[in-house]
Amino acid sequence: MARHIWRLFGQGINSAKKYDKLIYFRPFSRHNDQLGIQPQKNKLAGHQRELMKRGLPKRSNISNVENIIVVASGKGGVGKSTTAVNLAVALSEVDGEDGVGLLDMDVFGPSIPRMMNLSASPELDKNDNMIPLTNYGIHCMSMGFLIEEKAAVVWRGPMVMSAVQRLLLRTAWGKLKYLVLDMPPGTGDTQLSLSQLVAVTGVIIVSTPQDIALLDARRGAEMFCKVQIPVLGLVENMSVFLCPKCGHQEHIFGKDGVQEMAKELGVDVLGDVPLNLWIRHGADKGQPITVSHPGSPQAASYKNIATKVIQKISSLKTQI
Repeated sequence: MARHIWRLFGQGINSAKKYDKLIYFRPFSRHNDQLGIQPQKNKLAGHQRELMKRGLPKRSNISNVENIIVVASGKGGVGKSTTAVNLAVALSEVDGEDGVGLLDMDVFGPSIPRMMNLSASPELDKNDNMIPLTNYGIHCMSMGFLIEEKAAVVWRGPMVMSAVQRLLLRTAWGKLKYLVLDMPPGTGDTQLSLSQLVAVTGVIIVSTPQDIALLDARRGAEMFCKVQIPVLGLVENMSVFLCPKCGHQEHIFGKDGVQEMAKELGVDVLGDVPLNLWIRHGADKGQPITVSHPGSPQAASYKNIATKVIQKISSLKTQI
């Protein structure tokens, strides 16, 4: 009986025949093909070659937008949106430009409206393009401006891609030197749509030093490399906790993980941001720390990151 049970559960589930009143199955997978898709490879090869001949859609530039900077992560909860918000403000201050935009690309979980203390619905210009909302000198657009804050967006991939295209290309940004894109976590429809729609200057990968976060951050970096978008560098968020009373440092999420990954990927660490109560408090209250505490060490960290990002972009353009 033990032998029969092993055959029943150990040999796959594609097709079956009865034997000794038990159902036996032919194996559908191999150790290197657990999903059973290997037999389809030859059938798809010709079709894939034909699609590759056609090539990907040509990436377009957004009118009057000079540089598009993507802030991404493979995992949620690592402070990506907080980094994007403070980076946008820091870019405006460091470069002395009022032409900085911030686009919330997370259709399902938009957070920019609360972080930037904005809640109105965007108006339309004469060409039916949405006019961004502005606060702290940053021009903002988000799916959160178009739905109620507590409303759930339940869409399939094509609708998500349509929304992404609308937010990117049907927003009247005006003249911007930098447009910062706050991406959703992962490597899904939004990331692929972006890579096909517009010419991105570069991407910043945000991660905590935790091993689990680093695994997903690596996947995110590899994905952007595959679609030929330059990785400007990594940002280590929540790098260390500094006790406000005694000054003791505690590496809650680990230590040096982002630096090690940067070496493996051949990119730079743009900066590290410590775990800090005021950063979290400012994000929840719609007052980025670069605005509420511009002279703080935490705000200085974001300004240093912005300075390095500007240098990286300048270096990329000289290589073209």
